[in-house]
Amino acid sequence: MKTSFLNQRKLPLVVEIDEGGGSVLTPQTFIDLCLNHREFLRSQLLVWGALLVRDAPALAPSDFARFVRDFSGKKLIDYVGGASPRVKLGEGVYTSTEYPQNYTLSLHNELSYTYRWPDHLFFCCVTASGQGGETSLGDSRAILKGIDEKVVREFKSRGIKYVRNLHGGRGSGYSWQEAFETDDKSVIEAHCRAGGIRFNWKDDGGLTLIEVRPATALHPTTGEEVWFNQADGFHPSGIDEETYGLLISTMKEEEFRLNSYYGDGAPLDLSALDQARAAIRRAVLLVPWRAGDILILDNLLTAHGRLPFTGARKILLAMT
Repeated sequence: MKTSFLNQRKLPLVVEIDEGGGSVLTPQTFIDLCLNHREFLRSQLLVWGALLVRDAPALAPSDFARFVRDFSGKKLIDYVGGASPRVKLGEGVYTSTEYPQNYTLSLHNELSYTYRWPDHLFFCCVTASGQGGETSLGDSRAILKGIDEKVVREFKSRGIKYVRNLHGGRGSGYSWQEAFETDDKSVIEAHCRAGGIRFNWKDDGGLTLIEVRPATALHPTTGEEVWFNQADGFHPSGIDEETYGLLISTMKEEEFRLNSYYGDGAPLDLSALDQARAAIRRAVLLVPWRAGDILILDNLLTAHGRLPFTGARKILLAMT
């Protein structure tokens, strides 16, 4: 096993595992080799926040799920209640976010806007894009340190209120049936009550979700504090002027698919958001994909995103 880095900021740690003797790796021998080094790899993940394991053999979704279960020692988590469209390929395995190819996905920590989130994310590159499509990474510790202390205190003291509107099966965007992987309203209501999520069924069949969450989090193992929210991604000031103009001409602000406020319901300070966005941009590092790459992220220590791309691109995702 060899380790190296793609850049001077040492995110991610690159791991190359070789069986030796020129043998061709099978999914099972690859999994076994990774398990032989599991404790070392887990310890390095806590230090660096991201591991890029190169040159895995072609893994079917079931192989990938087995690798994730064996490496983590945990069950895979479903993406129930998430805000981004995905395609479920098998138990606990999804495609990465299915936004249009020309979209840039800014750095974020998965499901930081809701009451339960994964500890780790596992991505597997089946098909690399023709051009672009890099996954962006950022150290969540560095992002927090890069934001003015006064701004951080304001976010921490007031929290962040997230508002999501999901349609009922007709309309653009994301439906609540897709988001919760069910058409049973009682299941959704139970989920919301368990997490203290306010919900409202609308006359047109849609669903509004309102959650107030912290702006930062403490890592359960290292004790480090990290920037852990999606206030910038949910707020409409992050979209281009043309799209924003179309939104406000066709619907009220409370009807936007996504929005964010201070926890008390007051509008977010745009200058504070600009500071956060600037710190996030400064933290960005790019990871170009090649087929057979597996990227493992500590979801609290490392934020991730995506650049626009052309051509086919298929990245699998599993969470624990």
